[in-house]
Amino acid sequence: MTALLLRLAAPLQSWGTSSRFVRRNTDRAPSRSGIIGLLAAAKGIRRIDPIQHLLELRIGVRVEQPGQLERDFQTARTRDGSESMPLSYRFYLADAVFAVAVEGDQSTLDGLSAALNRPAFPLFLGRRSCPPAGKLEHGIHEGDVEHVLRTVPWMASPRIRQCHRQPQVQLDTIIDCSPGSAGSDVVRDDPISFDPRHRQYGWHTVAHRPVTVTNPDYHVDDRDVHDPMDLLGSVS
Repeated sequence: MTALLLRLAAPLQSWGTSSRFVRRNTDRAPSRSGIIGLLAAAKGIRRIDPIQHLLELRIGVRVEQPGQLERDFQTARTRDGSESMPLSYRFYLADAVFAVAVEGDQSTLDGLSAALNRPAFPLFLGRRSCPPAGKLEHGIHEGDVEHVLRTVPWMASPRIRQCHRQPQVQLDTIIDCSPGSAGSDVVRDDPISFDPRHRQYGWHTVAHRPVTVTNPDYHVDDRDVHDPMDLLGSVS
């Protein structure tokens, strides 16, 4: 079993699964449909093309740094400018980082890895106004989704890691799982078709579990150790 590791980071991300009309929400973590859409864009798969082979992938997300929720609103007028249209609201995650593990057969992951390094279409994190920042693809790792998300060191920004003065950190994960698994939720973001004429999403099951991982920027600094009893060490 192998899994392709991605790091999703950007000034803004937006992963909506239930947006309607003038209010465009974002979830707190990347959606399955958004990640599969990202992979499809990298491979050059158009919206009207079948994506059945991508639906066989198993996906897990680890929240490296949750970021902050930001709201934007937009105004518009009719084409002749005579009337104002309703205000529309859009929500984003600012300064968030996620680790994503994609599990599948070796040949499929090799193709996705190559495509992410030379994408056919521009890539974005949930919305076209949110291009990724930094290195996106972090190689293929041995093990399933759970193993990769449990063993890969913390991938938050250096500033966040350095401010965390502990050797380990507990992070939340959202992982595709079998229906009926303990503690699981059912969500409707499994893409059946991205065709704009009849876009379709199905239901799938995810499990929410915390994991504890290593902080790669943790270093023991003797200068920070405060032990007042050292002053009495020579007193017998």
